[in-house]
Amino acid sequence: MGLTPPTLSRRAAAEALGTAFLLATVIGSGIMAERLCGGNVAIALLANTVATGAGLVALILTFGPVSGAHFNPAVTFADASQGGVAWRDVPLYVVAQVAGAFAGAAIAHVMFSEPVFSASTHVRAGAAQLVSEFVATFGLLAVIWGCVRSRASITPFAVGAYITSAYWFTSSTSFANPAVTLARAASNTFAGIRPVDAPGFIVAQLLGAAAATATFHWLVPPNETKAKVGSEMETEISNVLFACIHNAGRSQMAAAWFNALVDPAKAKGISAGTEPGTRVHPEVVLAMGEVGIDLANGKPQFLSDDLAKSSSMLITMGCGEACPHIPGLRRDDWPLEDPKGKPVERVREIRDEIRGRVLALLRAQGWEKPAP
Repeated sequence: MGLTPPTLSRRAAAEALGTAFLLATVIGSGIMAERLCGGNVAIALLANTVATGAGLVALILTFGPVSGAHFNPAVTFADASQGGVAWRDVPLYVVAQVAGAFAGAAIAHVMFSEPVFSASTHVRAGAAQLVSEFVATFGLLAVIWGCVRSRASITPFAVGAYITSAYWFTSSTSFANPAVTLARAASNTFAGIRPVDAPGFIVAQLLGAAAATATFHWLVPPNETKAKVGSEMETEISNVLFACIHNAGRSQMAAAWFNALVDPAKAKGISAGTEPGTRVHPEVVLAMGEVGIDLANGKPQFLSDDLAKSSSMLITMGCGEACPHIPGLRRDDWPLEDPKGKPVERVREIRDEIRGRVLALLRAQGWEKPAP
């Protein structure tokens, strides 16, 4: 199945739904466990843990292809800091997550005939709890960064397994999520937290996420060429994907400039579109031909799942909400005018602007072609 670029509103809806189901799972299983375990807190926590870990795997697999399945403002901030989600999209993500969290808490309460919202009296205070939340969130982001940069397909299972274990090795039972913390403060149940204790948890969570992100940015730089394990160490070049809708103008020029100016031992440019046209725009062919780059035989190609997975960076071409969004892949957006139908003088200006942006990217990454 090919990629369909979800709009920001659809991504936000996925975040809200996923977070709602997560909270319904956490709180609902906590209520059920407490009622069935006859006062045995250890058994109740075990039941709550298993349900939460399993639910996380299912929810990330379900909503990941749409929004990245953050369900967590700390994860969203971390992803934005590494270019995975645009900063302008972050406020809507966070609002959706918090709203979804409270909706999920309300649904869980209604299902078990509890008050829709009630301030929790469950004390979770003290330095040990705050250190636990820092450690829990650091570990969560470490698992995410470690997996998405090597074996992204296993991330849902790794996250579910980590949260399952962190319920038990942290004294706080690993909230590791500001939206979850806020909603659980409105639940006077097994999973609750006193509202007065919630701010400290949230600060510790954000600090843990920031520390893990900085650590993994150093440990595994997102755009560093990777070493392959073997008797001889080879370098694997990075694929930079330039994408738009029709792959007939801006993205074609960007990939062509990239490949003309890059050190081929370090990276290569590819281009694709979500609704590829039949040919490269004639005015683009003419303008690029003037600088010695022949696009006359260029053919727009479809942005497939395999093409996306083979890339280390996505650069979109100013196509707004219609631009492709690939969860987990570092993204930048170049606000470029579409050259289709423009006078050749204007196409030349767009061509030259793209060249300047490509050069800046290459220099920032250390990928520029060596001087002869």
